[in-house]
Amino acid sequence: MKKSDKKEPKGKKTIEINRDLCKGCGICVAFCQKKVLEVDEQDKAVALRPEDCNACTLCELRCPDMALEIKGDEGE
Repeated sequence: MKKSDKKEPKGKKTIEINRDLCKGCGICVAFCQKKVLEVDEQDKAVALRPEDCNACTLCELRCPDMALEIKGDEGE
């Protein structure tokens, strides 16, 4: 199992999900306006449509376990 999944959305942003920290609560999925995130069969968040991500960071802000991070190409 990977420790984190990295996907690159538009604008050279990266969605990092630390699967060790993710408890699969689905809060990030509920707040994602673009429906980029889903909970997989292992009850962990995954970015199934990273190309649709607008990097609003609502998922990152709402995650109670700080398992998500949106990074930009400028080291944001």
